[in-house]
Amino acid sequence: MKLIRPAMLSRKRRFEFVSLMGVSLAAVLFIVGSGCRKRDVPEGEEILLQQRSRAKIQTMDPMQIGDVPTDEVSREFFETLYYYHYLKRPYEMAPLLAAAMPEISEDGCTYRIPIRRDVYFHDDPCFPEGRGRQLTAHDFVYTIKRIANIKAVSKNWWIFDGRIAGLNEFREYTRGVAVEGRGFVKEWEIDYSYPVEGLAAPDAFTLQIKLTRPWPQLVYWLAHIPSAPMAREAVEFYQDEIRNHAVGTGPYMLKRWVKGNYIDAVRNPRYREDFYPSEGTAEDIENGLLADAGRRVPRIDRILWRSVEEDQPRWLLFMRGRIDINTIPKDNYGQAVSFGKSLTEEMQRRGIRLQTYIEPDVFYLGFNMTDPVLGPNKPLRMAINYATDREKFIELLQNGRGIVAHGFISPAMAAYDPNVAEHSYSFFDLNQARAYLREAEAIHGGPIPRLRIAVGGTDTTYRQLAQFHQRNLQELGLDVEIDLFDWPTFLEKMRKNQLQLIGGTGWMADYPDTESFLQVFYSQNASWPNSTNYSSAEFDRIYEQVSVMPPGAERTALYRQAERIVMEDMPVVFVYHRIGYILYHDWVGNFKPNAYKADCMGAGFVKYYTIDTEKRRRYWNQYR
Repeated sequence: MKLIRPAMLSRKRRFEFVSLMGVSLAAVLFIVGSGCRKRDVPEGEEILLQQRSRAKIQTMDPMQIGDVPTDEVSREFFETLYYYHYLKRPYEMAPLLAAAMPEISEDGCTYRIPIRRDVYFHDDPCFPEGRGRQLTAHDFVYTIKRIANIKAVSKNWWIFDGRIAGLNEFREYTRGVAVEGRGFVKEWEIDYSYPVEGLAAPDAFTLQIKLTRPWPQLVYWLAHIPSAPMAREAVEFYQDEIRNHAVGTGPYMLKRWVKGNYIDAVRNPRYREDFYPSEGTAEDIENGLLADAGRRVPRIDRILWRSVEEDQPRWLLFMRGRIDINTIPKDNYGQAVSFGKSLTEEMQRRGIRLQTYIEPDVFYLGFNMTDPVLGPNKPLRMAINYATDREKFIELLQNGRGIVAHGFISPAMAAYDPNVAEHSYSFFDLNQARAYLREAEAIHGGPIPRLRIAVGGTDTTYRQLAQFHQRNLQELGLDVEIDLFDWPTFLEKMRKNQLQLIGGTGWMADYPDTESFLQVFYSQNASWPNSTNYSSAEFDRIYEQVSVMPPGAERTALYRQAERIVMEDMPVVFVYHRIGYILYHDWVGNFKPNAYKADCMGAGFVKYYTIDTEKRRRYWNQYR
């Protein structure tokens, strides 16, 4: 489960930002042109995938990753026990570093997982003679203990908190460790041999996990990037700098990372024998996606991610053929799409292709429930809710590529309630909003003081998003000020409970189970991933009940009940569910988007892609 930024995708008001976009474009083209010219190598020497990142990548330490851009890039370097089958739909988990699916005890509390014997860490100076060693079950035991180690300050401890027998006791042990004569202890100074009942490696290639209670989603969490195995040698060698080094087992190795500029990755020469899948859907056969069945992967030699945060420079690079895959910025939607889901003639002439899908996500305006103005004043939150014009938001800022959100369950999920609108407050009604505002002012004891809305982006797109909410609330009669933060600063402030109104954000399910969304409102997860610090005893009770239940009608009914509790309490203004539009040049082969990795920035799937370099060269010559 990861926090997401909305890909603000309308041509309206473009003139307001022409001068700003011109400056940004010049800066980006200077960076790309001067810093990355060496990418134009003679064809045949290497096959390059030209990628992009819409936000600054924060870290290469899996236990600290919790946002979509960093997740999708890091998955080319790190792997997990399980991951999505590339082609199968409905989505299905398949072994990746595991040799098979787990053996699960009758009570659902013990998992035995066989580990592949042909996996090696990347060659790196942290290993003797710089040669990566074999992966073992002990690496998974170390990785989970490291997340639990309080000295490591992992942002993802909440995933395992209270789940694995003895792991919380290990965390308490790390809390009390001290070094004589020096108070503070570094994470790598902890004794990781301290036993944990629920984590064991009976032999080098068997991992055993014993849970405190059933956890049906465990396999999904073992596909989550924080669980990717880390070599203890790498952590102890790089220490505080481990965040800048990707020592994983994946098909690509980090060659160079110029922060805020680009990430350069090269094919791992010692990657195990791996092959393109031989199973898929009938549509995959029709689209030629099984033509390479059984061929060895990866097929691409190098990946270059350019960090281009603003929409227009990224779009121009895509149209020049210098980015291979891209979303559609809102100001270029009319250039790309004519009616419905049809590409314009110009895009078709260029050989550009389009795929669309409903994303398993929800976007909202969040209220910090610990804020003394917003938290105790539900009528104020209701007023802001009714003042939010969702239909106009989707039309102006998403070019219609969205569905009004009435709750947190996405229409892409099996548990989605088709009748949810009957119980919803997701309607624009200024009269209702003003009535609630009068009630809110009576509760507050006078006029509502100035509110601050924060968004996680500094470009024109995020400014437009913030201004949209600001205008809605100003029309209601509220005084609202905007705070624009870059993405890493926004995340940090949210995790430290330093924001009031949280705009321009949402949640992407990491796996096809609605339980993924409930985590965001569970009180024990405040302030992360419960960034609103919402607390409801009844919601918590349902969450704790469903978290141990197998799939079925009873669990679905409870999911919907939990959703209605949140809708009634209003810790967020639900705005929309996004419809994903992804473009790619026709020289990219074997491309199939995964809705759970909707940015298509890599996500561990690049090994299946192919590039027709001759077709790309012809495009470069035609569209310089």
